Amino acid sequence: MISYTLKCENDHQFDSWFQSASAFDRLLLAGMVSCPTCESASVTKAIMSPRVRTARKAASAPNQASDQTAGHAPLSTPATDEERAIAELKSKIEANSEYVGMEFAKQARAIHDGDAPERPIYGEAAPEEAMKLLEDGVPVAPLPFTPKRKTN
Repeated sequence: MISYTLKCENDHQFDSWFQSASAFDRLLLAGMVSCPTCESASVTKAIMSPRVRTARKAASAPNQASDQTAGHAPLSTPATDEERAIAELKSKIEANSEYVGMEFAKQARAIHDGDAPERPIYGEAAPEEAMKLLEDGVPVAPLPFTPKRKTN
């Protein structure tokens, strides 16, 4: 399959896929390629940048083909310094704290009151629960990421 950016005599540009370059040529000669805007059959290839994936890139990242488009990094890769800092913070918190899930408010209050052993925890709480903890002097802070939920 090959994709071409095409242009009609009225300067409308559009993209279209063809089985091959020769298939495009045959369809064009047969008058079967037309502009979707004005239906003109006077169509030529427009200037376009090629989208080529070299064999070296394909061999080095076989499973990332669907994540990469037009030379961009996979979406799972942090793109900015801020995203990298948040990803690093998330890693440290997940490695050094206990995830308590939706029991966060209850566990944080128990630790603060001395009813549970002191330890670093993170989890999830409704905004009202978090505000009540802060009002009661329990030191909590929102995280700049969504915790990885542990499932069965």
